[in-house]
Amino acid sequence: MNERRLSPSSICTAVAALRFLYKVTLKMPWDLELAIPAPKKPQKLPIVLSPEEILHFLGCIEGVKHRTILTTCYAAGLRISESTHLIARDIDSQRMVIRVEQGKGQKDRYVMLSPKLLETLRSYWRIVRPKDWLFPGDIAGRPITKDAVELACQKARRRSSINKPITPHSMRHAFAVHLLESGTDVRTIQLLLGHRSLATTARYLRIATSKVCSTTSPLDLLPHPVTAEPKPAAPEYF
Repeated sequence: MNERRLSPSSICTAVAALRFLYKVTLKMPWDLELAIPAPKKPQKLPIVLSPEEILHFLGCIEGVKHRTILTTCYAAGLRISESTHLIARDIDSQRMVIRVEQGKGQKDRYVMLSPKLLETLRSYWRIVRPKDWLFPGDIAGRPITKDAVELACQKARRRSSINKPITPHSMRHAFAVHLLESGTDVRTIQLLLGHRSLATTARYLRIATSKVCSTTSPLDLLPHPVTAEPKPAAPEYF
């Protein structure tokens, strides 16, 4: 940590590898917990765009393909890797769902298909007419790359002048927080996001303004407001 400036994640990976080497491969006891402690990873909350910022940002994306794929990430809460690998039959307009095949953890799941997103996808289809992948890349027969979407995202952020970090994954964060703020329960959001653990989804409770910031501050419960100027001290009588 001091010499190579490794992150806590890198050190935890190395410690886990050594533990596996000793306990599983070599069948030896692992007695180095104190000598090589695994550092705690910093718990950071994502910075989330407001609905107004999402609308402005999406309007600043150049190119119908990039705008549509990032809109899909926000509307369905998809990871960028899940959006890039969508094909036409994954969009089920009869049941109004999107099928996500082999997402993170090699799991399939369904997410809702927004009527507005369906309209956007149909408009995109009429313009682009994709064949294999819903969002094809520059190389024939391959989907668009994550790097290409990331580059389009950064260009749009600069055009939007939004003073917040924005990545394709920011669309997924905004999806979860905006659903929470509109009253959707955490368990439903967990299923939509494809999280294995409810605790992973529950961290968005610490961001949603309707859950945290709507709580009344004790300052507001005081009978009189606190002024910026201090009151004059009472005269001394003895």
